[in-house]
Amino acid sequence: MATTPVRTIYPQPINKKPNHPPRVLSLPDTYYIEAKCNLAFRNVFSWSSSANYVKLQAGTRRFTGKPFVMKQLSEKRTGILRCATIEEIEAEKSLIEKDVKQRMEKTIETVRSNFSSIRTGRANPTMLDRIEVEYYGTPVSLKSIAQISTPDASSLLVQPYDKSSLKAIEKAIVSSDLGLTPNNDGDVIRLSLPQLTSDRRKELSKVVSKQAEEGKVALRNIRRDAIKAYEKLEKEKKLSEDNMKDLSSDLQKVTDEYMKKIDSIYKQKEKELLTV
Repeated sequence: MATTPVRTIYPQPINKKPNHPPRVLSLPDTYYIEAKCNLAFRNVFSWSSSANYVKLQAGTRRFTGKPFVMKQLSEKRTGILRCATIEEIEAEKSLIEKDVKQRMEKTIETVRSNFSSIRTGRANPTMLDRIEVEYYGTPVSLKSIAQISTPDASSLLVQPYDKSSLKAIEKAIVSSDLGLTPNNDGDVIRLSLPQLTSDRRKELSKVVSKQAEEGKVALRNIRRDAIKAYEKLEKEKKLSEDNMKDLSSDLQKVTDEYMKKIDSIYKQKEKELLTV
C-alpha cells in the first residue's frame, strides 16, 4: 500500500545533549508497539503513514512519557504506533451527543404522558392512556383494545373492539387511581367526570409538580452520564482539558433547554388544573 509522509512532534528530554544523532528503531523480531498519540510535542520527526498507522523512521531515543506496551505480533523489524484518528474521536463524541438528545426527548415524552393521565376539568381520551387491561391473560393498554372518545366536555365513551373484554375493562378502570365510576351497558362503557373540588385541584397540582421535578432529575442524570463518557475520552488522551470545558458547556446548554421544556409543559398543566 502506498504511504504518505507525515510529521509528528515529541518532547525533548531534559538531559538530552543537543544535536545528538538519532537512532533508527530496531526491535526484536516479534514485538509490536502500541501507544497513544501525545499532542503536546516539540521536536519534529519524519514518519510514513498508511491508513491509521505510522511507521517510525528515526529519532526513537527521543520518546518520553509513559512506557510503551510491547506485544508479540509478527516477524518484522518494524515499530508500529496506532493512534486514534480525528474521525474516530469525532464519531465517539457524536454518539455521546446523539444518546443525550434521544434520552432527553424520551424524558420529555414521559413527563407529557404522565401529565395527560391526570384529569382536569375537561374530558380527554389521554386520561386513560396508562390503564392496562388483563386481556386473555396478558396485560395490554386500554387504547389498544378499545376506541375512546369524548361525547362532551365532561364524559368519556369506551367502545371495545371485542365486547367480551367489557368486564375486564370495567375492572381495570375501577382499580385505577382516576376515581371514576364506569357505566357498562353491555355494549360500551361511559365515564362521567365529576367537577373537581378546590382541594382536589390543589392536590393534583402537587402531583404534577412532583412529576415535573422527577423529569428534571432524569435530565441531570443524563447529563452526568455524558460527562463521565467525556471524562473517559480525556483519560484516553482523546480530548484535551479545553475540549472538556467546551463540551461540558455545550452539554449544560442542551440540559437547560430541556429543563425549560419541562417548565413550560408543567405551567400549562398547572393552569389547566387550577382553572375552574
